[in-house]
Amino acid sequence: MNQTISQLIDLARSRGVEAEVYYQASQDTPIEFANNRLKSLQTKATEGIALRVIADGKLGFASSTDLTRLEELLDAALATATIGDPVEFSLAKDTNIISQETNYSSPSTEELVQMGDRLIEQVHEYNADILVDVNFSVRSSRVELATTTGAFAERQKHTVSSSLSGNLVRGEDFLQAFTFEVTQDGKPQPDHLLQKLLEKYQRAEKTATIASGSYPVLFTPTAAAFTLGSLFRTILSGQAVLQKASPLADKLEQQVFDRRLTIKEDPQLGVNACDFDDEGIPTSQKIFIDRGTIKQFYWDLLWAARANRQSTGNGFRGGLSRPNPSVVNMCVTPGSTSIDDLIAGMKEGVIVDQVLGAGQSNQLAGEFSVNLDLGYKVENGEIVGRLKNTMVAGNIFDAFNNLVDLSHEVDWVGGGAYIPHLLFARLGVASK
Repeated sequence: MNQTISQLIDLARSRGVEAEVYYQASQDTPIEFANNRLKSLQTKATEGIALRVIADGKLGFASSTDLTRLEELLDAALATATIGDPVEFSLAKDTNIISQETNYSSPSTEELVQMGDRLIEQVHEYNADILVDVNFSVRSSRVELATTTGAFAERQKHTVSSSLSGNLVRGEDFLQAFTFEVTQDGKPQPDHLLQKLLEKYQRAEKTATIASGSYPVLFTPTAAAFTLGSLFRTILSGQAVLQKASPLADKLEQQVFDRRLTIKEDPQLGVNACDFDDEGIPTSQKIFIDRGTIKQFYWDLLWAARANRQSTGNGFRGGLSRPNPSVVNMCVTPGSTSIDDLIAGMKEGVIVDQVLGAGQSNQLAGEFSVNLDLGYKVENGEIVGRLKNTMVAGNIFDAFNNLVDLSHEVDWVGGGAYIPHLLFARLGVASK
């Protein structure tokens, strides 16, 4: 372990307290194009420590980006422990997990700037009136975790996030479309980004209308990840289950969805792949829903202890925060029908492509509703135009028991979800 972590572990031991040291360091180079021009280009590096301690049976926490004042950091954590919650779990112990480093070389800044300029040119070849934004973020990060109880874990990661978006103003109409991807130990795929963005604009060249009612609705992977995927992440969390905030809390080993629905987590897949969580617990593949049957939930150390269960290796942090239950990736098993055939089978319906925010939902009832940021009308198996001022709403239990099919094509959405297109026989559609 690095010297800073070692010093903090030694300090905690000298005070006779258990401690967990979480160290995070990163270097980011964002390259931003806004409204057709290069806007900013800079590199920034950050590092910091999040410290949890167990003192007199209570949990304390403190974090800092100043690594020269370790005793003060420990004092702050011990101070919070005096008013902290009683500890019902043990810190990770007697483990040693070091992820293998790669020889990856990230794309140069010059290469990405040229790529951004070319993407803007190619979008303007389609329509010169589109205001184009391009963003790249080259990130290298390292996480180290150690405990006074003998655990040590380390991982390093190199990613490139890429996004391409455009805003087309036509009178009082604003049409904004976007596409994005995240790659690990690789380079951006500008042709793929361009193809997806231009397809959105081509589908939206005409406008269409639809009367409020109940219709077949097709969710693209992006829309499904932000609405249905987000909802499943919440209701499959052990925390939500224990707090009785999940409609699945009392449905373990019950079949509540269509048999074609299988949802799992595989921590060895995707950009977020990792061998251990942010509490030093080894990760593992889990099947949450197996052919419609609820099989298990996911837990971090704290909520697992409160439920008299074991952590599933799902304690993750946002920066230097406390860990909370979260998943590495949400993988939905694909179906047997092509996207084109799913659309061809719709007599009249809606395609949800981009949604505004994460939507509103009553999680206790499994309900969701989203406003369409970008969506299309389907008539007789053909996309006929863009829908405006439209909302789609439903209930996940009704929706997944009226599942037409899932596409056999699957897409990664932001590296954290692996989802096919999902077609439901009927959902509520409100239009004005």
